[in-house]
Amino acid sequence: MIRDLSETLRRILTQTGLPSELAAAQIVFDCPTEPFNPSQTTVDLFLYDIRENVELRSNEPIVERLNGQARIHRPPIRVACSYIVTAWPKGGAELALQEHRLLSQVLQVLSQYSTIPENFLQGSLAGQEPPLPMMASQADGLKNPAEFWTALGSTLRPSLIVTATIAMDVLKPETAPMVITEDIRLGARTSPDEEKISPETLEEFFRIGGQVTDATNAPVANATVMLVEHGLTTETDSDGRYSLGSIKSGIYTLRVQSGDAAPQERGITVPASSGRNYDVKLV
Repeated sequence: MIRDLSETLRRILTQTGLPSELAAAQIVFDCPTEPFNPSQTTVDLFLYDIRENVELRSNEPIVERLNGQARIHRPPIRVACSYIVTAWPKGGAELALQEHRLLSQVLQVLSQYSTIPENFLQGSLAGQEPPLPMMASQADGLKNPAEFWTALGSTLRPSLIVTATIAMDVLKPETAPMVITEDIRLGARTSPDEEKISPETLEEFFRIGGQVTDATNAPVANATVMLVEHGLTTETDSDGRYSLGSIKSGIYTLRVQSGDAAPQERGITVPASSGRNYDVKLV
C-alpha cells in the first residue's frame, strides 16, 4: 500500500502539461546519501517517516448489509507518510539555480491538491475512501534539517516535505447475522456496587428491525412502516430496512405501505420466536 502511494506521487509528477524541466526529470525514491549521484536530472522523494495520524483516527465501524447478513469493517488506521524531496539537475550552467527551479515546480504541482485526485491513485489506493489528504512543505516538517542530513552522512541540501495520509486496514471484516431484536432493560440496581437490576423494578423493552421487500425480493426504500397498536412509524432506508421501538413484549400488527399501493399488514410477536423475523414482503 505504501508502494502504491509512492507510485501515485510519481504519477502526479509525471502527468502531462508539466513545466519542461520537471517533465524531463526522472522520479526516484532513493535515500539521498553519498554516493547518490544520478546521471540525469532527477527529483528524489525519500520516504523518511511513517506514523499513524491519531487526529484522523475513527472508532466507528462501517456496516454493509447483504442477504440478511451484516459485514462489519473495523475502521482503518490513518497512516501519514512523509517524503523529503530533493532535486538533482545535470548539465548546463548554474546548477544551484536549476535545483531551485525544479523544487519550486514540484512544490507548485503538489500544492494544487489538498487531497489526491482519484485519477492519480495507483494499485490498492484506487477508490479508497475518504480522500487521501496531502500537504506539501508544511510548517511542522523537519525540525532540524542539519541534523537530518548529518544522520544520513550527507551535506545539507535544499528540500521540501510532502506528507500524504492513507487508510490501512489492519483487521479482516467480520460477518454476522442482522440484529432483529434489541433488548433494553431498565430498573434500580440491587446495590450501588452491583450492576444487577432488582427484579421488582425491572422493566423490559425491545427495539425491532426488519426488511421490506417486493414480490421479486428486491428491497423497498422509503416505505412507511407502522406499529399499529402504538402508532409508531418509520421509513425504510435504501436497503429496505427499518427499526421501531421501544416497546414491551406482546403481539402486535405491522402495517406497511409503499407509494400509492394499499397498505399491507402482518402480525408479529415481540420478541420473535426462534426462526422468525420482522420482515415484510409486499405482494
